[in-house]
Amino acid sequence: MKIIMILFRKFRVLILMVFLVACTMHIMIDLLPKLEKRAAGSSSSAGGGGGCSCAHTPGEEPRSWAKQRPRAAAAAAEPGWPNKHSLRLLQDFSNEPNSNLTSHSLEKVTERAESEKRVRQLQLGSEERGLMRDTASGQKQRAVQGSSRLKALYEHPLYKPDLPHLSEDDSLFNLNSDVRFYPKAAGQQEWQGNVEEEEDSPAGEATGESYPNWLRFHIGINRYELYSRHNPVIGALLKDLVSQKITSVAMKSGGTQLKLIMSFQNYGQALFKPMKQTREQETPPDFFYFSDFERHNAEIAAFHLDRILDFRRVPPVAGRLVNMTQEIRDVTRDKKLWRTFFVSPANNICFYGECSYYCSTEHALCGKPDQIEGSLAAFLPDLALAKRKTWRNPWRRSYHKRKKAEWEVDQDYCDEVKQTPPYDRGTRLLDIMDMTIFDFLMGNMDRHHYETFEKFGNETFIIHLDNGRGFGKHSHDEMSILVPLTQCCRVKRSTYLRLQLLAKEDFKLSSLMEESLLQDQLAPILIRPHLEAMDRRLRLVLKVLADCAEKEGFLSVVENDLEGQPSSHHHQAHRGR
Repeated sequence: MKIIMILFRKFRVLILMVFLVACTMHIMIDLLPKLEKRAAGSSSSAGGGGGCSCAHTPGEEPRSWAKQRPRAAAAAAEPGWPNKHSLRLLQDFSNEPNSNLTSHSLEKVTERAESEKRVRQLQLGSEERGLMRDTASGQKQRAVQGSSRLKALYEHPLYKPDLPHLSEDDSLFNLNSDVRFYPKAAGQQEWQGNVEEEEDSPAGEATGESYPNWLRFHIGINRYELYSRHNPVIGALLKDLVSQKITSVAMKSGGTQLKLIMSFQNYGQALFKPMKQTREQETPPDFFYFSDFERHNAEIAAFHLDRILDFRRVPPVAGRLVNMTQEIRDVTRDKKLWRTFFVSPANNICFYGECSYYCSTEHALCGKPDQIEGSLAAFLPDLALAKRKTWRNPWRRSYHKRKKAEWEVDQDYCDEVKQTPPYDRGTRLLDIMDMTIFDFLMGNMDRHHYETFEKFGNETFIIHLDNGRGFGKHSHDEMSILVPLTQCCRVKRSTYLRLQLLAKEDFKLSSLMEESLLQDQLAPILIRPHLEAMDRRLRLVLKVLADCAEKEGFLSVVENDLEGQPSSHHHQAHRGR
C-alpha cells in the first residue's frame, strides 16, 4: 500500500512538472514574435529593409496585426490626408462591405521613388520571363508597326462620333451638388499624388487635378460610356494599378475562385486575380465551362479588346508582378488568408485562401520564389453612391452537367425575348448582341449575369465585368456563344462597321491587340494562337451577319445607331420580327 502511495505522489509530481514545462513553452512562443519584430526593426533601421522577407514562417503572427491600427490612426491624423470615413464611401465593396478592408498602413514614403522602384522590378521580371517572346529586335519592329496601326484606328471616323449632349441626369455624379465627392467642400485638404493634366468633362470644374485618378475615372462615367475615348486619366489609372503602394489585402467573399481586394496608398482599390495557368496552357477538354480556371491574362486582354471594339464597358485592368510576402502576407489583416501561406518543397512561397473551387494545398498559388503575376481591375464606384442593378442574361447557360437551357432547345427563343422588358424597346437587345460578339471573340462561355447603373434605368450600356474565363481555348471556336446573334439577327450599325474594319489587313484585329497588349507590364499577354483565333472568330461573326442579311434583309438586321444619335430617352420601340 505504501508503494502505491509513493508511486501516486511521484505521478502527481510528474504531471505538475509537465504542466509547468508546457506553460513555460507557451510563454516563450508568445514572446518569440515580439523579439523577432524588435530584432527586425533594429536591423531595418540600421541597414534598410530590402529583398524578400521569406524568413517568416506561417507559424508567426503577422507583423502588422499588433501595431498596424495605431500606425493607421497616426497616419490618418497627418495633414494632407483625406478623412478615412468619407473616403470609404468612394469605393465599391462588391456587395460585401464587411469583407473589404481599408488602408491600415500609410507610411510616409516618397511616392515617386516607390513607383520607380516597382517599375524597375516589373521590367526586370519581364526581361527574365522568356516564355513566348520573339527576339528583341522583332518585338520592337512589331511594336512600331502596331503603334501606327492603333493610332490610325483611333483616328478613323468610326472612332470619333460625338455623344449626345449630357444633362445632369446623364452623368453618374453631379459633383457640384454632392459634398461627399468634393474634399474641399467637406473641409478636407488636397489629395496627394501626381495626376495628368485635367481634361474637359461633363463634371465641370469639380474634376480637378487634386483628385486621384481612380476618383477621376468614377467622375467621368455617364449614361453612354464607362470612360471616354482618348481619356488621359485611364492611362494614368493603369499606371497607378502597377505602381501604387499596396497597403491592405483581403479575400473577396463569394465567387468560385480566389480573388483578393487590394487597397492602395491613395485610397484606391482593385480586384486582384492571381496567375493560375501559363500562357500556353489551354482549358482541359473534359472541363465544364463552370469549373474552368479564371485567368489573369484573360482579364487584361478583355480590357484591351473591349477598347479596340470601342465598347469601353470593361473597367481598366493592368497586369502586375506582386511580392507575395511583402505585398500580400505582411499587409493583410485577414487571418483566414494569412494562415494559408506556406513554403513549398521547392522553397517557394505559396498560399491558397478560401473559395469554392481550387482553394487547397493541391491547388495552391506559388511564387518564384515569392513573386506572382496577377491582374488588377479598378473598382467601380461604391454601391452606396452608385447602385447597380444585376440582370440575368437571357441566354444564360444551365450550369448543370446534363440539363440544357431553354435557348438551347428552342430556335425561336429570341422572339420571346423581344417581347420581354427591357428587351422590347431601347438598345438593350442590341447591347446584348455586342456582349455576345465580345464573348465569342474571347471564347468566354461564362456570362450568366450582367450589370447596369441603376440611375440610368434601362437606357444605358451593359458593364462587361468578370472576363477571367475567356481565352481558354485557341484551337476551338465555341459556336454556341453566338446563338443570341444567330437567333435574333440584330446588330448595331456602328458595331457592324467596326467589325468590318477590323477584318481588313490594315486594321487586323490580331495586330492591333498585339500592339495594345505590349503596353502592359506583363507582356506578352496572349500567345500567337490566341491572337490568330480572334481573326478567325471575327470572320465567323461576319459570316453569321451576312447569312442574317441574306435571310431577313440588310436593313432589318443592321440598325442605324449613327445617324443623328438621338438621346436614349427617345429611342423607339423595337419592331417585332
